[in-house]
Amino acid sequence: MAITPGAVGAFYPIANGARTEGFAVTDPARCPWCLGSETYIRYHDEEWGVPVHDDRVLFEFLTLEGAQAGLSWSTILAKRANYRRAFCDFDPRQVARFTARDVNRLMKDAGIVRNRLKIESTIANAKAFLQVQAELGSFDAYVWRFVEGISPAARRRSMRDVPAKTAVSDALSKDLKQRGFRFVGSTICYAFMQAVGMVNDHLVTCHRNAPLATAAVKVRTRGQARKQPRS
Repeated sequence: MAITPGAVGAFYPIANGARTEGFAVTDPARCPWCLGSETYIRYHDEEWGVPVHDDRVLFEFLTLEGAQAGLSWSTILAKRANYRRAFCDFDPRQVARFTARDVNRLMKDAGIVRNRLKIESTIANAKAFLQVQAELGSFDAYVWRFVEGISPAARRRSMRDVPAKTAVSDALSKDLKQRGFRFVGSTICYAFMQAVGMVNDHLVTCHRNAPLATAAVKVRTRGQARKQPRS
């Protein structure tokens, strides 16, 4: 889900501390896009922006972000369990073996987005995903090299500071397309990067920003220490 100023209007930009049904006045400060929905708050607090290095989960988010194109992220989150069932818990090896018969079966599955192009792209992406794994050992090794293995400190102060895409997402999109991936435009790629922690787009006022930023600094420090020559 690409979190941009335009996206916020679809949610409830209420200030933390204001009373809203289902949430206490003492709730911690959060990014405004997640307020007003327990599902969004749980996703924001537990998953969004947390670095992911598990290939299966990376394939899951790549699929879900592509499925969201033209739709709301709430629609996709509501169907997430159905997607896991329909696409073999996002095992790319199994999805890559899907045939035209599977596409027709999935087109009748009301639990997912019944868009033939998106379903076929998921199968094509699974095949391309396996090729990346064969070439580089893991999709994790491939995708994280675009940010040199570390979540950059974005330091967003308001939703106006959050871009829809960046030069990095442009580069990732271009490379994925060259490798045969579909539904991987730059905006989708940036949403993917936000989701899997390749960028920390939690606002600086959000309670999740500091822990993720601190964790990134520790990773960066360990990486620099490993590069230091031993005496």
